[in-house]
Amino acid sequence: MSRIEALAERIGDIPITTRNNVVRGKSRDSFWYSPILKEKLKNVTAEAIVSPRSEEELLRVLAACWALDIPVTPRGGGTGNYAQAMPLAGGVVLDMKQMNRIKSIGEGLLVVEPGAVLSKIEVETREHSGQELRMHPSTRETATIGGFVAGGSGGVGSVRWGMLREPGNILRLRLATLEQDPRLIDLTGDEIAIVHHSYGVNGIITEVELPLAPAQDWVELLIAFDDWMTTVRAGWAVAHHEGLWLKQLAAIQAPAPHTYFSRHRRFLRESDNVLCILAAPNAVQPLLDLLQKDGGRVAFHSGRASEEDRKGLPHLYHLTWNHTTLLALKIDPAMTYLQVGTPEKDPLGAVEEIAQRFSGEIIGHVEYIRAAGRLYASLLPLYRFSNETRLMKVMGDLEAMGCACYNPHVYTYEEGNHCDADPARLDLKRRTDPKGLLNPGKMIGWENPDYSYDPTGTYEFAGLHKTAP
Repeated sequence: MSRIEALAERIGDIPITTRNNVVRGKSRDSFWYSPILKEKLKNVTAEAIVSPRSEEELLRVLAACWALDIPVTPRGGGTGNYAQAMPLAGGVVLDMKQMNRIKSIGEGLLVVEPGAVLSKIEVETREHSGQELRMHPSTRETATIGGFVAGGSGGVGSVRWGMLREPGNILRLRLATLEQDPRLIDLTGDEIAIVHHSYGVNGIITEVELPLAPAQDWVELLIAFDDWMTTVRAGWAVAHHEGLWLKQLAAIQAPAPHTYFSRHRRFLRESDNVLCILAAPNAVQPLLDLLQKDGGRVAFHSGRASEEDRKGLPHLYHLTWNHTTLLALKIDPAMTYLQVGTPEKDPLGAVEEIAQRFSGEIIGHVEYIRAAGRLYASLLPLYRFSNETRLMKVMGDLEAMGCACYNPHVYTYEEGNHCDADPARLDLKRRTDPKGLLNPGKMIGWENPDYSYDPTGTYEFAGLHKTAP
């Protein structure tokens, strides 16, 4: 009897499948945004997909996997970009989408299971009491709240509320451990940050408690400018005006808007650099007053557009964050992206230098975000990929300029987050996953607790499990 057959026998009526097409599909996330990961991980698959429907069923699955030494990788909507939800060591993928109940909605408060899809959560919170999530990824229609907390870092809403890691943006997490007798533990305060953005390596999220914000009928705006740096500076200026209630603010460099925003193309000129904005109705007019003084042209205004003009348009946030890369990939498969933190001292100077030094190779994309009380120009630039050697050279040049490259072309926590091994995350993993069965291969520190970040290195997980193509 194989270990998967033994698992199926132990867990009884809990849904499990080994059908090749289902297993292969659920073993993937959006790792293919990276041409490097697309090649490196194309044959990675689990051995089975298990779909628990409750905490009790999840604990039963984890106890069986512990006994049989089966690796476990949790999966939400599979919208992550760095293989966070891919089973590098084979074993079982936990499809958490059946655990999707909204447990309670209160005044400014939500308690929900991890498999709930973000868009469906917001339908419920708006209908219940006119509230919405503070932030969400651009994949709102398919991403789950557990996946967003475990794999994401911020998104639409971060211009106002900061990143997910900011105190108060996640109030409580409940985790299931992978031990002989799995436990449920609640984390609050500083402990939340140890689990957030850890890809499920130190516990499976079973419940999330989040704050809610007053819902708005967000107005979608595309403001066009003739010059890239004028666009960037205009966005930087309005982002500093805290009286303007914004949910999204991004600057996208020409020719990307006209070339890649195919459904909005009819509103744009080939030379347009644009600000993509979601604004509360009461912020729209003062916002436009400021931007038009800087030479901005209103290319699209959802509040003024006719029904015919709005027909078939995606949400404006689908032009931002990693959806920008997705739209580019649909038209030009050679495109990928970078994640770059600009230096605090002169962020806009760095944006300008990048545009000058890498013209034709990098297309600018700035996401304006807040973190720890400061405004940041965070870069998600489009990058025209030629080969891995050149990509590493470009990232090295950016680092030499004082930028920080959070490499989206690797699958480990440390390399992707530009950091050393984290003692706090390792300590929690030892307490919640003593055998190291949770999402193996994603933390260098588990195998090398003394690891120091090396921007020139690429870690290769020795236990990488592949099947034939």
